[in-house]
Amino acid sequence: MRGHCGSVPGKEAWPLWLGPGEGGMATVARSKRSLAEITELIHTAFLVHRGIVNLKEWTFSDGPLKDMQFGNKMAILSGDFLLANACTGLAQLNNTKVVELISSAIGDLVQGVYYENSTCAEEGKLSEVSWEDQAFLSHGALLAKSCQAAMELARHDTEAQTLAYEYGKHLALAHKLNSDLQPFTKRGSDPVVFSLDSAPVVFHRVIVGHEMWTSQLQQAQNSTTHTDYSKLWTGIRSGGGVQQAVDLCTQHSNTALDAIRRFPPSEARSALENIAGAVTSEPARTDSHIPPPPGPPECA
Repeated sequence: MRGHCGSVPGKEAWPLWLGPGEGGMATVARSKRSLAEITELIHTAFLVHRGIVNLKEWTFSDGPLKDMQFGNKMAILSGDFLLANACTGLAQLNNTKVVELISSAIGDLVQGVYYENSTCAEEGKLSEVSWEDQAFLSHGALLAKSCQAAMELARHDTEAQTLAYEYGKHLALAHKLNSDLQPFTKRGSDPVVFSLDSAPVVFHRVIVGHEMWTSQLQQAQNSTTHTDYSKLWTGIRSGGGVQQAVDLCTQHSNTALDAIRRFPPSEARSALENIAGAVTSEPARTDSHIPPPPGPPECA
């Protein structure tokens, strides 16, 4: 199961990143390659665990309850199995600092997922600062600390480890912002549903104020408590939250670029510069004539 793919930002360049300036993939040590696989395993395990269904919200239309319960059990066991494999591989690296870094990243992921679940029932509680803190815990900590751990395995000094950490942190935050922006910047005909805790929504909520946001939510909800996301989309898209998220995405991408450019020129550095630059290419289009999504999709 080692090496099973997850969608870690920039994972394609992991073999290069694990030793910038060391001559490319041919000279990458097995321990560093193992660290990349371990990082992907941990990321995939948490994706599986995030797929667990809240049975308190189960209805007959969702299917047999026993099937849902069985699916949850399989998700828990599968995620735990991946984590167990990751921890075994981590111990085999024989580096206590790397073990400490990755273990703390797992703790950050758990804390981030807990915050995500705890705020879902309390719409309007996230601020700009708390959104970024939560996004780092649930999306940025693993990549940031894995980059730092890679530098530790390569026996680079503290300064190089700090730069690697900064690169991973800001790349992950830029990637999260890019993902949150997709419903508001991508052209398409498919109905769109977005998280009310995504960055553009949080920033819009802060800009318009609590009363206006509550009014917009009430107007978008019908008698069956389903939300008409196309109505919300129009209000959010016409506000300043989307542009603020685009600007923040660009800022994090540029910060990641600044960090990686402190390393000597190499094939690895060029690849990582391209990754950081690519993160901002898609959400840059914020022209206001993008048509609203068709139809009010139903979302439980």
